Amino acid sequence: QDQLVESGGGSVESGGSLKLSCSIPGDLYSRYSMGWFRQAPGKEREGVASLSLSIQSYADSVRGRFLIYLDNSQRTLYLDMIGLKPEDTGMYYCATSEYYSRGLDPRQYKYWGQGTQVTVSS
Repeated sequence: QDQLVESGGGSVESGGSLKLSCSIPGDLYSRYSMGWFRQAPGKEREGVASLSLSIQSYADSVRGRFLIYLDNSQRTLYLDMIGLKPEDTGMYYCATSEYYSRGLDPRQYKYWGQGTQVTVSS
């Protein structure tokens, strides 16, 4: 089974922007919930943004700065990030679930990518 593949991470200064992409293979594309998660060193993985039935959900810490959206023609999930802060630093993962409305709880997601690193310096 093919995996999700993230890209777009990098190192930026505080206030900068990045656009993350997640390529979703065909056998996983019909999943009903998709999301972006992140994990900082020594911390648990946390939900950043999710999308299900065109409904977006965001963690309070990123609402208004991050945007999750799906390009069906490219089978790609995106995360636009602006106004980045040092506390946004971490490994970012995309994930899908075969159920609707899984929200921001990473335990609700079954299929994961390998992650892309985001580093924000002050």
